[in-house]
Amino acid sequence: MKAVVCTEYGSPEVLQVKEVEKPSPKENEVLVNVKATTVNYGDLAARRFRYITRKEFHMTGFFWLMAKISFGLKKPKIQVFGSEFSGVVESVGNKVTKFRPGDAVFGYVGQSMGAYAEYLCLPETGTIAIKPEELSFEEAAAIPYGSIMALSLLRKMEIKPGQKVLVNGASGGIGAAAVQIAKHFKADVTGVCGTPRLEYVRSLGADRVIDYIREDFTQNGEKYDLIVDVLGKCAYSQCKNSLTPNGRILYASFKTKKLLQSVGNSRVVCALAPGSLKDLLVVKGMVEDGKIKAIIDRTFPMEQAAEAHRYVEEGKKTGSVVIVIE
Repeated sequence: MKAVVCTEYGSPEVLQVKEVEKPSPKENEVLVNVKATTVNYGDLAARRFRYITRKEFHMTGFFWLMAKISFGLKKPKIQVFGSEFSGVVESVGNKVTKFRPGDAVFGYVGQSMGAYAEYLCLPETGTIAIKPEELSFEEAAAIPYGSIMALSLLRKMEIKPGQKVLVNGASGGIGAAAVQIAKHFKADVTGVCGTPRLEYVRSLGADRVIDYIREDFTQNGEKYDLIVDVLGKCAYSQCKNSLTPNGRILYASFKTKKLLQSVGNSRVVCALAPGSLKDLLVVKGMVEDGKIKAIIDRTFPMEQAAEAHRYVEEGKKTGSVVIVIE
């Protein structure tokens, strides 16, 4: 089978389409003929992880060290990227009962990756579900990662109808989903993003959009019940005056300082979202109810995976960038 392979860290040009061995499903596994996958921050980071410093990494030093060991210090241990996918079940193991050949599916494989390939094996108990009929394969591939992460994080915060929520980093995978899910919880939502993505965030349903290039939301006098900081960009000392008396800031990415600030301080929350089948099934229902949508910026054939990475790295995208696996 064909796959987009990365055998060394570096620029987008290290991504090459090569012939690799087609996987065979074990007795409890599903073999998926992948139709589409996406380019997320994790894919960009995995491609150049050797050069990502502890300071540049969005999480604590411990997670940076563990990621270095997991991904490989000098050469990539994981050579086929792609953490979310859509496709068609090709075959199943003899103990699989939930899926059958021909099923259209979508899902999330996490840090094990592997979706930049024509075929992908994963357990039937993994984060995989029947694809919503109303979505194309390209749209379905763009749903799982950001949506299940945002759902898990926002569920912890128990948002009430009418509360004011600000999403800092509203145009990324998790941020875009957080805007839509917060609206599903009937919150009043403000999204913060850069100038090129203002209309994109508005199209997600945000009640207001702030261009961080022109306005500092911590200085405008507005108060929020919840600030969701996707990339951990805003220090608590900057944001605390933008919170209501019972307001909280949720860090989806956090350094050690923010983690220590959360100890004994109920206003600072640092949370991880591993992703789960349960959350994917909830997300699927929200898609079918029209509460979550995927907006595709551009699609690239797998032969142009390098161009897709370059496009995302240049900060041009206004929506999901999808790699079509033919």
